[in-house]
Amino acid sequence: MPEVRVRKRITVVEEIFHEGGPPATIPLRRAAALAVIHNPFAGRYVEEITGFMDDLKPLGLEMAKSLIAALGGNARAVEGYGKGAIIGSAGELEHGALWHAPGGYGMREALGGAKAIVSSTKKVGGPGTRLDVPITHINASYVRSHFDAMEVGIADAPRADEMLLALVMTTGPRIHARAGGLKASEIKGEDGLR
Repeated sequence: MPEVRVRKRITVVEEIFHEGGPPATIPLRRAAALAVIHNPFAGRYVEEITGFMDDLKPLGLEMAKSLIAALGGNARAVEGYGKGAIIGSAGELEHGALWHAPGGYGMREALGGAKAIVSSTKKVGGPGTRLDVPITHINASYVRSHFDAMEVGIADAPRADEMLLALVMTTGPRIHARAGGLKASEIKGEDGLR
């Protein structure tokens, strides 16, 4: 399959102290790792594209490790994650689906075997397109306090023949989470759901 050609990478870290309520003793940290790569399928229909997922695996793992480092270097401090892709206008939505396995498994491996499915989103758009990457708890998708999203994007990406790939991690629940549901302390860890 084609070589993965990276044009640029960006890592962003947010620290959230409050959302109108009392400031948290320890702020929630959300981080996004973004990579802009050449889309080898742009401008033409290619029937067999799944082999490119294997080519993306090293990038997924490298981006996941960079997120852990950006959040302080302790994988055990990460509680939430998500992934996404923006495909340039000469590509198709299915090209973004190629990020599902490399991005998801990269984060699970770097985090030591997280159990929950990695939530995901994708869209086709031009430079400056923004994407809300959904976030869930790393071990139980039903932990409501960790339902979140982080908006990502880059002013000059993706160009028509590019893809912007995103991974997101967080260090905890939403600030002031109080909407009930399964608590992180109640996770059984059997099925990635509860």
